[in-house]
Amino acid sequence: MSTAIQQLPSYLEAFLQLQQSPAHRQEPWFRGVREGAFTSFCQLGFPTVHDEDWRFTNVAPIARITFHLPEIPEDDGVTESDVAPYRLEGLAVQLVFVNGRYAQRLSRLPMKHTGLHVLSLAEAMLKERERVEPHLARYADCSKEAFTALNTAFFEDGAFVFLPRGLALQEPIYLLYLNTGSATPQIANPRNLILAGENSQATILEDYASLGAGLSFSNVVTEVVAGEQAVLHHYRIERESTDVFHISTTRIQQERSSTVNLHSVLTGGALVRNNIQPVLAGEGGNCLINGLFIGNGRQHLDNYMKVEHRSAHCASHQFYNGILDGESRGVFHGRILVCKGAQQTDSKQTNRNLLLSDTAQMDTKPQLEIFADDVKCTHGATIGQIDEEALFYLRSRGLDEAAAKGLLLFAFASECLERMNPGPIRNYLAKIIMRALPQVKQSEAVR
Repeated sequence: MSTAIQQLPSYLEAFLQLQQSPAHRQEPWFRGVREGAFTSFCQLGFPTVHDEDWRFTNVAPIARITFHLPEIPEDDGVTESDVAPYRLEGLAVQLVFVNGRYAQRLSRLPMKHTGLHVLSLAEAMLKERERVEPHLARYADCSKEAFTALNTAFFEDGAFVFLPRGLALQEPIYLLYLNTGSATPQIANPRNLILAGENSQATILEDYASLGAGLSFSNVVTEVVAGEQAVLHHYRIERESTDVFHISTTRIQQERSSTVNLHSVLTGGALVRNNIQPVLAGEGGNCLINGLFIGNGRQHLDNYMKVEHRSAHCASHQFYNGILDGESRGVFHGRILVCKGAQQTDSKQTNRNLLLSDTAQMDTKPQLEIFADDVKCTHGATIGQIDEEALFYLRSRGLDEAAAKGLLLFAFASECLERMNPGPIRNYLAKIIMRALPQVKQSEAVR
């Protein structure tokens, strides 16, 4: 019997309760989608290690716990001082969500840009149905992916971003998701929908962080549509506490000559699965997938990339670096699918990893599936330790061992930063990475 079926009474009760809530009674056009997604979830069950795409990650700790939807107290007591460390200057807008629900009083609303719409998805489903309905739940696959089905059935809120044709937005959009923790296990299902019109340009940051401790589960789905010749820079930070399970799926639909650059930094969570699924549906599309994951203790950080080349003359490049200490475990499973007719595809996949302890573990599986004959596809992966010669050189110049290791680790991590556009987001990420590096912490303690 599947684990989802075993938990069916609690999930069914929660689903029926959610369907009767005032907010969901106002969206009858989406009711059938939710019901279909819940049915798919019950049929699929949670994945197991016998599923090829999940062979390195056991989600039994998630499957056997009964998670509850968050209670509805206003913003859960989160104050401006709690949000202050996450404020950045020069933003177009910052939306703040607490336990998956929009917190208007903590958000900073959009600057005046003609045609730009940035608001909560729950509000957009009521007020902007003509924009939302053609795209919401049209790309992320509920029929095959249990966590996507679970999110689609249960999501209450998230962000809706609409970039009109020709808008070149210089200021970043910041979507901040705060987890407050709870005495009882709780689940949040944020859902984001990002629509970038023809010839538009923007930078969007999704940030997932914790304000308190407590066993919880963040199950996130983001759908992105990049119109013809659109340019989108998407950043994602996962830095929740190690009481949190975090599963995320980012599904990107790219039209002709569009460019999407995806950057991920994972430093938190107990069990994390980062699914990135670009589909290059139009000729001349370009996609960069760039990431860094840093694990310590008993963290499990899984990165699954599935890039589909459906049209000719497209390029995709994946670069992922991992740093693992303690008894942490990392996974990189990169899959490139070149469909029949996608001639002159240029695709590259690189995974580099450093293990800082004898008990850290890394599983890496680059994978190519090619059904066209005029392509250029390569992949490679390495697993190693800190270069002893480089370490000796730095120590001979007067650095103690911890400081020297910290410098080498930051240089390794900076390969990820160098692929990002210079600016406030990159500087912000550099500070987050510096604080997360294990040897840097030791170095700072010594000083």
